[in-house]
Amino acid sequence: MPHLLLGLGNPGPQYRETRHNVGFRVGEEIARRLGASFEGDAARDECGSRVLTLGDLTLALPQTFMNRSGYAARCLVEVHGFAPEEILVVYDEVALPLGRLRLRRGGSPAGHRGIESILQQLRTDQIPRLRLGVGRGERPPGEEGAIEAPPLPNLADFVLSPFAPEERDPVAAMIERAADACTTWAAEGVEAAMTRWNG
Repeated sequence: MPHLLLGLGNPGPQYRETRHNVGFRVGEEIARRLGASFEGDAARDECGSRVLTLGDLTLALPQTFMNRSGYAARCLVEVHGFAPEEILVVYDEVALPLGRLRLRRGGSPAGHRGIESILQQLRTDQIPRLRLGVGRGERPPGEEGAIEAPPLPNLADFVLSPFAPEERDPVAAMIERAADACTTWAAEGVEAAMTRWNG
C-alpha cells in the first residue's frame, strides 16, 4: 500500500534549526536511512514540495511555509490519489514536553496552523499525525492529562526560535525515535505505531 509522509516546517536556512522544523528533520532522517536525500538527484519539486518516492513511501516536505501546508497536501493527494489513512503528518507540538512523541489517528488541530491548513484543504480530520514535543509541557484541552494552563506568551517567537544547546541532544534522540515511529506506521499501520511509540 502506498504511503505519504508529510514533514512540516518552513523552507530556508534561517528556519532549519527551529522548533517549527522538526517535521522536516524527521523526513530528512528517514530519507538518509534509505540512502536518499532531498538535495539529491532523486528528489523533485512537486506540488510546492520537495518530494522523494522510495518504493511505496513518498516523503514530502511542503515548501509553502507552515501555515499553508494544506495546499501542498491537497495537490499531492489529488495527483497521487492517497487516501486519508495512507497519510502521516509529522510536526512540532508546543503542548507536549520536549522529547515526547504522540501519534493519533485523527482529531482537531489543537491550535497548530500547519495541521489546521491540511485538515481544511483535505476536508477531514481523520488524518493520522505524529506530534513531536518541543514545548513546555501543557497538553491541549480534551487530551488525557490536560491541565488548565495560561496562554503561551510569544508563541510565534518560541516556535521560530532554535533549540537551546542543552536541548540539542534530546531533540536529536527524539528525531531518531520519530523516524522509527514513522517506519513502524508505514510497515505495520497506525495502531501498531501508536502502541509502540506513544509515551
